[in-house]
Amino acid sequence: MNDVVIRPLRFTTDVDAMRAFLEALGLRSRIESERGGWVDMLTGRGMVALHDAASSSTGGQPGQTNLSFEADKIDELKGRLEEAGFLDATVFDEAYGRVLSVTGPDGVVIWVDERSEDLYGYKVHDANPDERWTVTPHLTGADEAGWGRFLDAVGADASVRFGPADAEFAVRLDLTTTEDLDDVVRRIGTATRTDEGLEITDPDGQLVVIHG
Repeated sequence: MNDVVIRPLRFTTDVDAMRAFLEALGLRSRIESERGGWVDMLTGRGMVALHDAASSSTGGQPGQTNLSFEADKIDELKGRLEEAGFLDATVFDEAYGRVLSVTGPDGVVIWVDERSEDLYGYKVHDANPDERWTVTPHLTGADEAGWGRFLDAVGADASVRFGPADAEFAVRLDLTTTEDLDDVVRRIGTATRTDEGLEITDPDGQLVVIHG
């Protein structure tokens, strides 16, 4: 796995339903909490994390998606961010491991979890994701140039799409695939064809766009 991986975080009312939805698309579960309420899932490139909104300590709302990352060594990442001018990068300990917090472009606070060897309290799965799929979050209301500088500093092997800049900042959970979109439709059932690819409403009632 790459040093830094993009990992959109979805707060959801139904972790199991969202997990089944993403598994139907080709993602695979890697780590989940034994108490429930959390699971992270792999694609060929990138990850998606699911968090039960009712148990969020940060006020995450059902259907809300935040941009976050996972990294091997967050101390090194902190240094890279500071060199790039993101001077409030801070590393601290949480109950589940070490975390880096930094204010990115548009005043958005970004969290980066450090990969931990201590997985007490978690189930680990032998994930075998479909390599044809990539996580490509869609940002609206975003300073595209600023985010480009931030992603370069982070060094994530990631692709981000940008929507209208004159809107409130938001993250949409988009995916890109080299799989034939007709095969995707046959597998998942309901989807709307657009010039961008497929539009699907996920179990949280949120739009997900699959780019071909």
